[in-house]
Amino acid sequence: MDVDSTLITAEVIELLAARAGSLAEVADVTERAMRGELDFTTSLRARVATLAGLPESVFAEVLAEVELTPGAEDLIAALGQRGCAVGLVSGGFIEVVAPLAERLGITRTRANALEVARGHLTGRVAGEVVDRAVKARTLRDWAEADGIDLADTVAIGDGANDLDMLATAGFGVAFNAKPVVAAQADASVDGRLDAVLDLPPFAA
Repeated sequence: MDVDSTLITAEVIELLAARAGSLAEVADVTERAMRGELDFTTSLRARVATLAGLPESVFAEVLAEVELTPGAEDLIAALGQRGCAVGLVSGGFIEVVAPLAERLGITRTRANALEVARGHLTGRVAGEVVDRAVKARTLRDWAEADGIDLADTVAIGDGANDLDMLATAGFGVAFNAKPVVAAQADASVDGRLDAVLDLPPFAA
């Protein structure tokens, strides 16, 4: 599943931008990218550039501020009881995703890394950007590694960056999603994340 605005209620890039004084600019670009109006990689690099100069300690501050989506912990617990493998793949940042995953007992994570030099963010992404194609590829890689048929996978996301992943999965769920995403998913859920458990892949 996706992380920002899916597993958690916020967009981490916006929490970081609030500390950099670029929130209004970044929030506007985020919204347009999630609606599918902007190329994700280009928009991410533009947003991250506004974070240059923030101290590395900002990650701990933002992590403390992040709130899980209602029903997120219940969903993760229920999937664990059923023996379902869970992974987080995010266009957000591993510096926040990894500790969140550890807290929830999730071992599979993929997200962007923010470049840091001399204790401060440089305003650049380190390595490959996790865009919609990478999200889909990650789902395929994890399924193959666990010997799971793609037809037996479920993907959950809210923005245009999740579309390829939702299409690749056996069942794609749009959660609190933008209209372009809800229109292309197999099911759409709003409100609590554990409502996913009422959908066909789990309700049988």
